[in-house]
Amino acid sequence: MQLPIPDRSVAGKWLAELLEGGPYIKDPIVLALPRGGVPVAYEISKALQAPLDLILVRKLGAPHYPELAMGAIASGNIKFLNSQVINSYQISQDDIEKIESQERQELERREIAYRGNRPHLSLQKRNVVIVDDGLATGSTMHAAINAVQLQSPNTITVAIPVAPPDTIVELEKIANRVICPFQPHNLSSIGQWYEDFSQVSDEEVKQQLHHAWKQ
Repeated sequence: MQLPIPDRSVAGKWLAELLEGGPYIKDPIVLALPRGGVPVAYEISKALQAPLDLILVRKLGAPHYPELAMGAIASGNIKFLNSQVINSYQISQDDIEKIESQERQELERREIAYRGNRPHLSLQKRNVVIVDDGLATGSTMHAAINAVQLQSPNTITVAIPVAPPDTIVELEKIANRVICPFQPHNLSSIGQWYEDFSQVSDEEVKQQLHHAWKQ
């Protein structure tokens, strides 16, 4: 394993190697954060011979700084707010509600586009692995973990190729295990740590999901 990561598929294969044989990987379910997390999670689910599903989360970008996460929302009316970002940038409640409303619409659109009427997998008493292609602030992953916790899983493992150390420390407080091989202190964008970080389309997400669901 070395930087830069060739692409998301290779990242998934590397993570699968680190996950295999781990204490929380008996009979797992793999959940991907779309869109970028799907190619990563697809390789993990294939290697672990585990069912693949989605955990739909939308970042709440700060006004005027959309790349900066002031929080995130997830399916099931879950909301996580980063009070440090909100206070630092003096973001008003009105702005939060406006952006949340927009992102809630996109969350619902993706739910229909990717899943159709396919039922969600039951996570109760299962070992759940939540996957993304990288994290900066970790807001989206916080929301995903909160959403999964409501469904009473046995364990929650977070698997990501790259994230800053302080984000990992925060995630370790709420997940049973966090797997992250690359933890640069100077992470300004996830894409800089990949050779190929081209955008994943809705169509690619649907293709990989349908392929996984047919197996």
